[in-house]
Parts: sequence; C-alpha cells; structure tokens
Amino acid sequence: MNSKDIEVFLMVSQTRSLTQAARRLNTTPMTVSRRLASLEDDLGVRLMHRTTRAIALTVEGEEFLPYAKSLAETEQSARNLFSPHQQGATGQLRITAPSGFGRRTIIPLLPALMEANPELRIEFQLSDDVTDLVGLGYDVAIRIAPLRDSRLVAHRLANNPRMLCASPDYLQRFGTPQTLNDLHHHNCLRLSGVVQWSFIIDGHISSLSVEGRFSGSNVEGVRTLCVAGSGIAQLSEWDIREELASGELIAIELQDAQPQMLGVWALFPTTRQLPARVTVFLHALKQAMEKTDKLPVTAPRL
Repeated sequence: MNSKDIEVFLMVSQTRSLTQAARRLNTTPMTVSRRLASLEDDLGVRLMHRTTRAIALTVEGEEFLPYAKSLAETEQSARNLFSPHQQGATGQLRITAPSGFGRRTIIPLLPALMEANPELRIEFQLSDDVTDLVGLGYDVAIRIAPLRDSRLVAHRLANNPRMLCASPDYLQRFGTPQTLNDLHHHNCLRLSGVVQWSFIIDGHISSLSVEGRFSGSNVEGVRTLCVAGSGIAQLSEWDIREELASGELIAIELQDAQPQMLGVWALFPTTRQLPARVTVFLHALKQAMEKTDKLPVTAPRL
C-alpha cells in the first residue's frame, strides 16, 4: 500500500470531506479521490461511501481505520529515528472528554504538554455525548460514566464515586437528608434526562426517582446552582473535588445507601501499541490527577 494513499484516507476519514482533506494536504480534490480509489483497489474493498453531499466510512473502512493509523505512525516513527532535530511526540493528537472534567483537568495541562513536544498538534473536543471514537478518528476518549460493552479498549485512571452534595447554607436552611426517603423532601438538581439517581443498596445498584425545579445539560450548570445553595446534587467526586476541598460543598452520606463507584477511564480504538502522542498525554493527565488527588478535603461529610 502506498503511504500517501493511507495519509489521504486518514485525512478524509477525519474531515469527511474531499475538499477539506485536499486543502489540509495541499493538493486537489481530484488527487484525493484518485488516491482513495487506488487504496480501495489495493485492498479489494470499498472504504468509503461518497456522494455529492456526504462521505461516510463503510464497515470495512471502520475496520481498516486503526490499522491505517498504525501504518502511518510506524512510518513516522521510522523517519524520526534518523531526524537529528526530532524532539518529543509528533503528529496530531485527537482527544474527546466530558465538558466539566475537560475544562478543569485536561485543558490546564495542554500548554505545558505542547511546549514539551514542539511537533505535537492537539485537537480537543469537549462533549458530554457518547462519541463515535473509531468513526470520527479520535486517539483517546476520557469517560467518567459507566462504560458500555464495545470493541474499545479501556484503561482505568482513577476511582470516581457518585456523591450527594449540597452547600453548607442549603443544609443549614433545609436540613441534611439521612435516608433515601428524605431526598423526596429536598430540591434535587438534576442533569437533563437523568430522572433517577443510582446508589448501592445491599451490594446491588438501585435507582431512586428524584424531582426538583432545575435540570441542566451539563455538570457545570448543576454544580454552580448547588454551590449557590439551590438544592442537592448527585455528581461524581472528580466533578466536585475543588468545592469539597474549599468547603463550598459538603458530601452527604446516607444511612441506608452507599455511593455507586464509577471510574475515570481512557478509551482507545485498538489494542495495538499506543503511539507516543497518546502515551505522553496519558502520562501528563495522570500526573495532573495525582496532584489534584492530594488536595485536602477539609469539608466534613454529613
């Protein structure tokens, strides 16, 4: 297979546009189309559905994508062996992460990561939706929700229990719930579409329907209202670590239920050896999380 053909395939799978791919590769749409056709001839399969309006990977294209990335990365690594000016990780690192965790934990570490790796380019998507990691060409996805069964490879970065929390002012005015039933008498701040909160009861996951006057599309909105004293929220520990440490929020422990344990996960599209750009990012992320994990949680749990 021609390495240029593979480069074109990867760029089109990322941009979903022959014109955009041609612009980024400094060539013409006609050349891009010919190289795609050449690669499909070599493989004997159709890799992309191409119409005048849209481009989408075929099933064979999705299966070939991680191998194409690996081939391109192997070629680049071989070239780097003989480059006297090469320093650090290279290429484009594509990351997706939940908005709250991404803004607080990932974005602050990116400037130093790029400075230490001058040839590294980063594309970062903040999204609370489930992203098609393979189809959209992401190198790594960070997830804090329960994982679904899939072909993706998962690596656990940290524990992340769900926690009930409220501001000291709210608890002083309305009291601290002691049992699950007590939550029915409080204003519960929910994420949009989440009408039930999950707990562990007698070793099993159990859900409780909750009601409240506010629901928000992202963690940051719910957390902001919770800090303002508008109600009780159920968020993950990594969403509220700073507020627990500062005393702006207090963790609430119930007598008849325990928090559901989640995790902070890194997901990859393939079991093959991770490229250097991914490993240096994960190393930086783990270091940042270890520093955050050492924050003293001075606020008492009620």
